[in-house]
Amino acid sequence: MTATEQDHGPRGRSDAPGALSADLRVSLMRIVRRLRAEKSDADISDTQYAVLGLLSRHGALTAAVLADKERVRPPSMTRIVGSLLEAGLVERAAHPVDGRAQLVTLTAAGAAAVDETRRRRDEWLCHQLSALPAEDRRVLARAAVLLSELTDS
Repeated sequence: MTATEQDHGPRGRSDAPGALSADLRVSLMRIVRRLRAEKSDADISDTQYAVLGLLSRHGALTAAVLADKERVRPPSMTRIVGSLLEAGLVERAAHPVDGRAQLVTLTAAGAAAVDETRRRRDEWLCHQLSALPAEDRRVLARAAVLLSELTDS
């Protein structure tokens, strides 16, 4: 192994934390941008889709909890939920304990939009991964574990 391979890895990229963080940031942002393009309805914004995804994963939530999870201000979430209500993708119901709050839930159309978007994104990524050699897929499998650990820390 040459000194260059030791410093920069086999493809010329450095594994030093500063350089690696820059490379990962750019690559991850590009893949996220590409995956976001694979959605069931071009009229659903990324933020709206994020709310639909949260409701799909967590079930009924209040607008305040949605705002907190999405790190937006409550008035912004009120507008997002309003647009999703108008599109027929969510509905509101009285909170069973807190009479002041309302729960937001997915409608059948909202659940279908989430399912179709997930299917499209998985299909696109599976197609890209299937073109890679098995060894590269093994490296990415390990990287997926490491990236999850980074996000959980």
